[in-house]
Amino acid sequence: MQRRVVVTGLGWITPLGTSLDGVWRSLCNGESGVGPITAFDTTNFDCKIAAEVKDFDPVNYVDKKDAKRMDRFVQFAVAAAGMALKDSGLELGKEDLNRIGVVVGSGIGGMITMEAQMKRLAEGGPGRISPFLIPMMIMNMAGGQISINFGVKGPNFSITTACATAAHCIGEAGEIIKRGDADVIITGGTEGAISPLGFGGFCSMKAMSTRNNEPKRASRPFDKDRDGFVMGEGTGILILEELSHAQARGARIYAEIPGYAATGDAYHISAPEPTGEGASRAIKLALAKAKMNPKEVDYINTHGTSTPLGDKIETQSIKNVFGEHAYKIAVGSTKSMTGHLLGAAGGVEAIICIMAINHKIVPPTINLENPDPDCDLDYIPNKARNMEVKVALSNSFGFGGHNGVLILKKFTA
Repeated sequence: MQRRVVVTGLGWITPLGTSLDGVWRSLCNGESGVGPITAFDTTNFDCKIAAEVKDFDPVNYVDKKDAKRMDRFVQFAVAAAGMALKDSGLELGKEDLNRIGVVVGSGIGGMITMEAQMKRLAEGGPGRISPFLIPMMIMNMAGGQISINFGVKGPNFSITTACATAAHCIGEAGEIIKRGDADVIITGGTEGAISPLGFGGFCSMKAMSTRNNEPKRASRPFDKDRDGFVMGEGTGILILEELSHAQARGARIYAEIPGYAATGDAYHISAPEPTGEGASRAIKLALAKAKMNPKEVDYINTHGTSTPLGDKIETQSIKNVFGEHAYKIAVGSTKSMTGHLLGAAGGVEAIICIMAINHKIVPPTINLENPDPDCDLDYIPNKARNMEVKVALSNSFGFGGHNGVLILKKFTA
């Protein structure tokens, strides 16, 4: 019998806050976490807005000395992992730590640290570079620091697939449990790259919204007047657990992950394949692995970034799979409120799907005022909807043609 994978703990750091229930309320109320950038001077930047994490102090979660040796994306990850572990009720002192692993990735990694050290190199030469530069900035250090901080010794690695990072991490973490290499995995994605270089790179691509005078209305997925995504930061961490292990300790089970798939577009470094074939194939494969009929899907948390091409093509990819049933599915984008958290997006959005299943409500797509004729599905415009969600699907698509799809299901014994 195949081992079943369930979710027993949740933790997030978001532009709307860090409380599980508090952020959920904000999402259901249609609140936006977007505002003018405070991290650096945007005078010479075309885009001046982002979805920043506010009032985050790492010393509330890790030792002050250790915090100084972590980049922002790592601080987020360790903090959210602690929240998720606490939420799960796992007592690590009673567990076989060799059977608890970590799969946490980042799309960009320690950009803030790299910029700071490049400045020191330019101003003072190589002797001014910190010996902690490399272990602060490399992608895998979020998972490494989680392992070190909580003493877990199972499989530990990172996946980096741009904006599909967290979805791939969660999906592959589930595969590790299914094949029996671990009983528990701490997994998700993390990002903290709102810095002049990281931000400036996206500006140069003309990928971001320049609705600077109306930041809370800037992220507008599926709206005819959308002009690009809004960059965000944060972390979404889940505790995945083998079902019998969770049941043996009397864990609360939030949801089950019965299906996951990853595909490649083989098309372009940043643009999605025009017919949505790669994304459609990922959805179909995930449904097949879950042994589900497409008509069982109630809610899709879309990639929905608010880019002119991306939203249109994702809409088409959904129609490719679901046909007429696509019009009966609630298809929302919470990036309208959180901004695009890049490598962390799939983690936060998987948690949103799980909360929708447990609270019987789906958050809205805000700022949807002038629907794009090419985007004609039910995007839950501007107001949350009370509805039963038994099966949710979470889409994540990354630069380079990386597609990741997770299926989250109401748990039944």
